[in-house]
Amino acid sequence: MPGLECMTLQPSSNRLSDWFRQWRRPLLKFLASRSAVPASDLDDVAQEVFLRLMRYSREDLVEHPQAYLFKIASNVAAERALRIRHSRPHESRWLEDLRAEDRPPDTVARAAAQAEIERALNTLAAREREVLKQQFFEGLGHAEIAERLGTSRRNVKRIVIRSYRKLREELDPALLEVIHGAD
Repeated sequence: MPGLECMTLQPSSNRLSDWFRQWRRPLLKFLASRSAVPASDLDDVAQEVFLRLMRYSREDLVEHPQAYLFKIASNVAAERALRIRHSRPHESRWLEDLRAEDRPPDTVARAAAQAEIERALNTLAAREREVLKQQFFEGLGHAEIAERLGTSRRNVKRIVIRSYRKLREELDPALLEVIHGAD
């Protein structure tokens, strides 16, 4: 770069913009080749380098301003790496404790199974649905259900057996695998 070797480091805004246009790509390549900066942060580091150059207030002459710029870039990259390392400390053992609670394929299969169970339950008579609801959701025994419905315990047992038979006929046996596999 003839004519740029002996410039002051307090560049005018025109000179800085010329340097930015001329040295930005080589600076990005330099930073990328050092693997010190993630590719997503290259532009941020380059901008910080040029900002630091703008803030430099000494009027000293530098024989090789591009080399000086790359040295600033090395320092900025090192500082950034240090900051990142200390701002987000981690240990590999922490990763072992992370468990995904929700697995999308399981969630979709479980929702489909739930819809199928609901469809099958809707094929039952209203009294059959009521007996199963009291048994499973309210946790009542046959005697308690019989008392609530004003019928015999034996009749409740028949309704439960008949409801189970109908549900077995309606539901796909593979459905149980989906339900039990997701738990």
